Amino acid sequence: MPENRRRSVAVRIGDVVVGGDAPIVVQSMTNTDTADVAATIAQVAALAGAGSEIVRITVDRADAAAAVPRIREGLDDLGVHVPLVGDFHYIGHTLLTAYPDCAWALAKYRINPGNVGFGDRRDTRFATMIEVALKHDCAVRIGVNWGSLDQELLARLMDDNARSAIPQDSTSVMHEALVVSALDSARRAEEIGLGRDRIVLSCKVSGVQDLIAVYGELARRGDYALHLGLTEAGMGSKGIVASTAALAVLLQRGIGDTIRISLTPEPGGARTREVVVAQEILQTMGLRSFAPLVSACPGCGRTTSTTFQELAATIQEYVRERMPEWRRRYPGVETMSLAVMGCIVNGPGESKLADIGISLPGTGEEPAAPVFIDGRKVVTLRGDDIAEQFHRIIDGYVETRFEKRP
Repeated sequence: MPENRRRSVAVRIGDVVVGGDAPIVVQSMTNTDTADVAATIAQVAALAGAGSEIVRITVDRADAAAAVPRIREGLDDLGVHVPLVGDFHYIGHTLLTAYPDCAWALAKYRINPGNVGFGDRRDTRFATMIEVALKHDCAVRIGVNWGSLDQELLARLMDDNARSAIPQDSTSVMHEALVVSALDSARRAEEIGLGRDRIVLSCKVSGVQDLIAVYGELARRGDYALHLGLTEAGMGSKGIVASTAALAVLLQRGIGDTIRISLTPEPGGARTREVVVAQEILQTMGLRSFAPLVSACPGCGRTTSTTFQELAATIQEYVRERMPEWRRRYPGVETMSLAVMGCIVNGPGESKLADIGISLPGTGEEPAAPVFIDGRKVVTLRGDDIAEQFHRIIDGYVETRFEKRP
């Protein structure tokens, strides 16, 4: 972890701790209709299986609220005990009071102060949701969003800025409105009786520089646990790059206790992709370990064969498939490093630096693939089944290197 990690108040969400000295937590959100119990159970289970430690579900209407306890029960029957967060907008106060089993089944409520209501109704509805959280000893995320910011607050800050001797630009005022909305709402929750150890804050925007600026100020002004993420990162490489660019800066500064990568799924793509990306950000930064990562060379004119590309993809897929079993049986296996190299130039050297590395032949090189374990060459593989041979070597290494759990 960064030596300068910001010390936040620890918040327990089900069996998961966010903030304090706890590792940074990965979370995700379903995109199923919550009223479709079977589909939602299946997707929550898939997200949890991929490594999501908290999963948020939409609770937007009566039949969704009625479905929540059935979803919780179904997950428990499958042995999937991941905490569920209810995402409430507009009528959360009504749903939480009308469906007490829903309120009980959730480990955290997400409240957006920008759409709870207006004026006195906003204060009353917000208080109702906090009181339900207190009744059920439930955590609350006060999640402010750029797209649904409290317009009364924003107008007041804009007016104050216009009267200032040194007015700021509108973007800076918008940043201030996000931070003030989150902190003022947190203070109101505390006045009602909710402790800081039950509050998580977020101020989500879609711009990288905006996110960095807002969270820097939010962290400076308080010690609440913070949830990071762009509100709409985008699809594919754009969403991955934008999320990484923003979160890496904040995480390196020690800011952030839980993260979500809000990727737009590509047609036919898996919802679990956002979980994998979140894990890979944390792991490549050295903040957590989730699964062995495969280093592979990018290829060049010396590597005209696609063998090393295919092997790298095969090994990465093989490792992820084996991880659920390995994680149960071999503690620490997630720290293992693998390398798949494509020619003699950097191949042997890079392979020696990994726990297990293989250097495949490049153009014009001898059709042989030396394998290195813990820096030493142990065997040279040949033939059409190099991938299968390498799989067996990995399995053998895991069994001998990592102590088997009884």
